[in-house]
Amino acid sequence: MIDRQLSRWGRFVHRHRYLVCGVFLLAVAVSGLYGRDLGSRLTQGGWFDDDSQSVAASKLADDTFGRDTDADVIVVYTAAAGGTVDDPPVRDAVTASLAGLRARYPDRIQKIDSYFDGSMMGRFADATRTHAFASIGLRGADTASVNNYLAIETALRSGCAPTPAPGCGPGGVTVQLAGLQPVVEGINTGMQRDIHRAEVIALPLVAILLYFVFGGLVAAALPVVVGGMTILGSQGIMRALTTVIDVNVFASAVVTLVSLGLAIDYGLFAVTRFREELAAGRSVEEATAATVATAGRTVLFSAAIIAVSLGALFIYPNGVLRSVPCGGISSVLLAAVLSVTALPAMLSIAGHRIDLLNWRTLRARRREPVAAHSHSVPPAAVRSAAVRSDADSREQRFFAGLAEFAMRRPALVIAPVVLGLLLLLIPFRHIEFGGLSERYLAAGNPARVAQEQFDALFPGFRTEPLKLVVVGANSQQLSDIRFQADFTPGLTGRFEAAAATKDGVNVLSAGLVDDRAADTAIATLRAIPSPPGVSIMVAGVPALERDSIHRLIAGLPELGAILVAAAIALMYAAFRSLVLAIKAVLLSALSLAATLGVLTWIFVEGHGAGLLNFTPGPLMFAVLVLIVTVLFGLSTDYEVFLQSRMAEARAAGAEPAAAIRFGVAHTGRVITSAAAILIVVTGAFGFSDLVLMKYIAYGMIAALVLDATVIRLLLTPAILKLVWR
Repeated sequence: MIDRQLSRWGRFVHRHRYLVCGVFLLAVAVSGLYGRDLGSRLTQGGWFDDDSQSVAASKLADDTFGRDTDADVIVVYTAAAGGTVDDPPVRDAVTASLAGLRARYPDRIQKIDSYFDGSMMGRFADATRTHAFASIGLRGADTASVNNYLAIETALRSGCAPTPAPGCGPGGVTVQLAGLQPVVEGINTGMQRDIHRAEVIALPLVAILLYFVFGGLVAAALPVVVGGMTILGSQGIMRALTTVIDVNVFASAVVTLVSLGLAIDYGLFAVTRFREELAAGRSVEEATAATVATAGRTVLFSAAIIAVSLGALFIYPNGVLRSVPCGGISSVLLAAVLSVTALPAMLSIAGHRIDLLNWRTLRARRREPVAAHSHSVPPAAVRSAAVRSDADSREQRFFAGLAEFAMRRPALVIAPVVLGLLLLLIPFRHIEFGGLSERYLAAGNPARVAQEQFDALFPGFRTEPLKLVVVGANSQQLSDIRFQADFTPGLTGRFEAAAATKDGVNVLSAGLVDDRAADTAIATLRAIPSPPGVSIMVAGVPALERDSIHRLIAGLPELGAILVAAAIALMYAAFRSLVLAIKAVLLSALSLAATLGVLTWIFVEGHGAGLLNFTPGPLMFAVLVLIVTVLFGLSTDYEVFLQSRMAEARAAGAEPAAAIRFGVAHTGRVITSAAAILIVVTGAFGFSDLVLMKYIAYGMIAALVLDATVIRLLLTPAILKLVWR
């Protein structure tokens, strides 16, 4: 039924191909124009669990005392060799600089506390007085505070705002910027750079790869055009979403990666099928209808699986994990819609010219005799199809041979492949999770260098302290609570009052020596007994991060259940076989497990850290569930394309073994090419300076390599030989 409807739609698109193509090109152009200011509307918030105690405590403290701005920007001043920050020229220059900042940016800066204003003489400088720092609090929150930081960043880095002063700048103090906003801005800038790299660098590389896949310029260009249209259209969609929800910049990068890769993959499948139909002697209209009915149907099921996988993230309260599915689902569905509308229209317009400038055809022409036999040369379109068929048959024989090898002794293939994938899972037992940190920036990033130097110079200060929010306590009760809290292991010092009591609310803060020990410290603080009528809550960035991590881990079984149930349901709807659906889910889970082991081995244990230019450490907590959902969806996606061709063969009367051989032979090149395309797209993110983007890039590369080789070409035919009767 669906096939007939899609076939009729394909014929409609063919008859109105110029109109359909023009309408979608115009719509995408308008969407891209609307989304041109997307970057300025993305947020940096949404990382934490909105239902946690730490978020509730933080909101209470912020509502009572205002946002804690002490860690917004830390300006570290280092005197020139042989001098100190107490030298009059240095002191006068920096004092004038800070006064100038206050006067010039009153709408951006909320407060400035520094060694040079006299109130922090013993605390904001090291023992040698070679280094001192100032704490600059900014107005606003999240995106507003980031924008305020960007507005004053140049003046801060000069160390001489608003105008140069003696002893400042070259030959004077060295200025470094640490704190929350410089680190966030470094991550934000890195992600925007990654998105630009994917759009500008990956697309031409994909076009070159497709040229060698198809052998022709026109065939290679069409999937790239669909990818470009998806990028433009997605920008408008994401821009529209920013008017309804907060869209994190990280979510935007993930959506760009996934939607671009899938759009090009869908284009690859559609163009491949169209050329096959033409080679079989069908007219352009028949080929278009058949392409939409077969490849189009597969694309729609694939998009549905990806969309449902992303939709599973809605179980989490984190803003980042809610903006990813909102943008991702919209973009993936856009890619699918373009693949069954605009792309078939362009294929119909191209017709037999789909192989124009085909290097295989040109090479064949050079080999043909001329003159006397010129009258027997077949028409260009037929000759092109013959050349394609010859090349395709060689490739199909290769992949068919792999399938026959796997089916000949299935048990001997299944055992070592499954064992090898399970061995890759072993490093996962060492998995660690962490929150946003300067360690996710490149080792030479100025914000990271400054933060690490600040932490080393001033170990008693932490820009991300633990906080106790105590409500309803009298002075004696507060003193007792503070006394018990000071025995918490791993603190840099005693708990200090962040502000005077207000409305019965008190905030005490203390730094952690090592944020990896936050769980122990938080558990100790939460174990402090509350006097009657008194509430004790733990807040601060370490608590916010750990609460989010525990919530994400607790939600993994539910996430897994949703992914499995949805995949089985959609696979059953597509192929009417519960065995095939369960088999597909098990293989996807096996691929995902092996990939998580590889990620742990690389990024947590640190193998290849020097080569890939990153610092080993805990995985960013929100990235794990993104990887799980995206990779599970992509793995199941390839199963849909493989099973579709097998189902076609079975429907035509082929025996199971012949159908398996046919499916692998006719999708082997397409799946490996699709995987190669996605590897190129994700590889652009692999060059990122941000470790959290490297997670996704190399995780996808590992999963794609496993999926497109041993799992789809060996393990799948071997298992099907045993279970498909």
